[in-house]
Amino acid sequence: MALDYHALLNPSQAAAVLQTEGPCMIIAGAGSGKTRVLTYRIAHLLEQGVDPFNILALTFTNKAAKEMRARIEKVVGPNAKNLWMGTFHSVFAKILRTEAERIGFPRSFTIYDTQDSKTLIGQIVKELELDDKLYKASTVLGRISAAKNKLVSVQQYVNDPVIRQDDEAALRPKIGVIYQQYQQRCFKAGAMDFDDLLFQTNVLFRDHPDILNKYQNKFRFVMVDEYQDTNYSQYLITRKLAAKERNICVVGDDAQSIYAFRGADISNILNFEKDYPELNVFKLEQNYRSTKNIVWAANSVIKNNQEQLRKNVFSDNEDGNLIELIKASSDNEEGKLIAQSIYEDKMNQHLSYDSFAILYRTNAQSRAMEEALRKLNIRYKIVGGLSFYQRKEIKDLVAYLRLTVNPNDEQALRRVINYPKRGIGDTTISKLINAAEEANHTIWEVVSNADQFLPARVANPVVGFAEKIKSYTIIAGKEDAFEAAKFIAKNSGMIEELYADKSIEGLSRYENIQELLNGIKEYTDDPEREDKSLGAFLQDIALVTDSDLKDAAQEGEAVTLMTIHSAKGLEFRNVYIVGMEENLFPSQMMITSRADLEEERRLFYVAITRAEKKLTLSYATSRYQWGNLRSCEKSRFLDEIDPQYLNVKFAAGPAVGESPFQHVFERRSNLVAAPVRKVTPTKYVAPADFKPSDTSNLQAGQRVEHPKFGFGQVTTLEKQQGTVKAIIQFEEVGEKTLLLSFAKLRVL
Repeated sequence: MALDYHALLNPSQAAAVLQTEGPCMIIAGAGSGKTRVLTYRIAHLLEQGVDPFNILALTFTNKAAKEMRARIEKVVGPNAKNLWMGTFHSVFAKILRTEAERIGFPRSFTIYDTQDSKTLIGQIVKELELDDKLYKASTVLGRISAAKNKLVSVQQYVNDPVIRQDDEAALRPKIGVIYQQYQQRCFKAGAMDFDDLLFQTNVLFRDHPDILNKYQNKFRFVMVDEYQDTNYSQYLITRKLAAKERNICVVGDDAQSIYAFRGADISNILNFEKDYPELNVFKLEQNYRSTKNIVWAANSVIKNNQEQLRKNVFSDNEDGNLIELIKASSDNEEGKLIAQSIYEDKMNQHLSYDSFAILYRTNAQSRAMEEALRKLNIRYKIVGGLSFYQRKEIKDLVAYLRLTVNPNDEQALRRVINYPKRGIGDTTISKLINAAEEANHTIWEVVSNADQFLPARVANPVVGFAEKIKSYTIIAGKEDAFEAAKFIAKNSGMIEELYADKSIEGLSRYENIQELLNGIKEYTDDPEREDKSLGAFLQDIALVTDSDLKDAAQEGEAVTLMTIHSAKGLEFRNVYIVGMEENLFPSQMMITSRADLEEERRLFYVAITRAEKKLTLSYATSRYQWGNLRSCEKSRFLDEIDPQYLNVKFAAGPAVGESPFQHVFERRSNLVAAPVRKVTPTKYVAPADFKPSDTSNLQAGQRVEHPKFGFGQVTTLEKQQGTVKAIIQFEEVGEKTLLLSFAKLRVL
């Protein structure tokens, strides 16, 4: 029985679902239910008899793909399992596994992560005897990555006079040489980095029309989520795949394009109609996530951008609270006020700490927030720490597994050839590398025939190592990923070495190896996985995105701390955006051009629209930078919010150069014009001589006075982990829970 989409969706959503033929663009405002629309659109195609193998759906995180597939399966059943759905990198890695030999790569090619690439670049810089401070691996990799995202090959790079001039102006004229050697070494090692997965797919489609034709016929319907985040390489691949049938549907929001630093090109969505003049455009403008005040405030900010697809985002939710604006005298006071606000909201509204998120422009801003949260014993988690797969012991075992699947993987070989120690020192490794270069062999070819290149005494441990790897390859060919990995972990000596280390750190490393093996077992036990080989598992973990790792790390009730870039796609009941200061947000690096400033404004828009019920903005009038206290001015973005949506709740101080009497928790400050909207005033104003008492001996039953809440009676005192909470029944505002170490109470 066909679904009634008009009953399930609003008119705009239903229209987007039912338009299946030809190119279409769905402009999805924040919180407008785009995942729901994509889900039903694919379900509708399947209902119409489209073969799921003919549908390609591209996302930016594995989590998004997994959630969407699960939703579609609920609607149409197990047929959804046959969809080609996943991230750009995972889908095109899958295609490359099949077609790699056409472009000279082995099917078992290794996927280098960022650290592998940096390590290789560091080695090349050292071999070329260049200054590693000037040619930092991260800087060089960023330059190479930007080139690949724009499909600039090595040959184009070294022959382009403009690129050459840019590198010379940056005092790095040898980046082209490094790029050339980097690509040669990757090719020799049978390895691709993340950018190569897209770059080489473009090469494959460009140089082999028959392959392109094969996948054009296969993917009759192409859908792309978060299209505003695509780079030139992704744009070109999707355009080529859809060129035959022209059944391409892109979903996105130009107002949430915030990844230009990663190569995302907002013009892809802004100019989409130029590629497809017959385009159908649908606008999802109803925000189901946030209150009206939050939506209106976000609209008042983003309307200042010139480069945008105009839309009228609205909400039918309640008006909700005004947006609170905290003005603090310092970053430490900012942290204290935020922590106190979270504590009070949690207690008074019986919320979970998971309901709260603190968002900032740069990771460094977390320090003041962390200190303040710790003082109130508020549990928190920071998104963006060291991921499980970046821990040394995990990378060591994974290097063994990679080498087993692809013995030419130079980075993996270098990592484990003498771990655990087997008498192969740096001098021997240097001789092996030199021999490989002189003979134009891979390092593995030299290692596996070490007795031909080294004296017997030196060659013996190298030959022994090569024999181990060869035996692992035989095991991996016969057994599934778990059995192979378990054998390698034991036989390599890694488990024995880690078990012997009885320190806390050693125990943790040993447990991490156990956890990796548990993960591999879970992978092979999954009945829906057809390919349970070691190579398939390695590809799976190589393509885990940052967002997927964040989700895995978030366990237990805690306040979430993260950069705004990391918060994209998430939502929280209560959101705090901190550090709203000029040169911090917008960043001083992003105010030299209108395009950069508009990207910063979109970033602020994304931050605002993460909030469901309550949004708090804060800034400090002074902040330490490089050990010096400097004055700060409020962000220009605050002036762009219509004042009627703001409530300046706190104005704490004194700021640099202010009188100490200018700041006593004003209801309104001169920060913004008086609100147009009428707000009920506070019913109590503390007298000028108000002075807090020592509350260390406060007792239940005593009457107290609070500078904001007025007079009340202490009903209960609770001690918890070194802190004391007072539950007070105030005459005007009712019951409040206050932390005595922060509450300013005068005992009557």
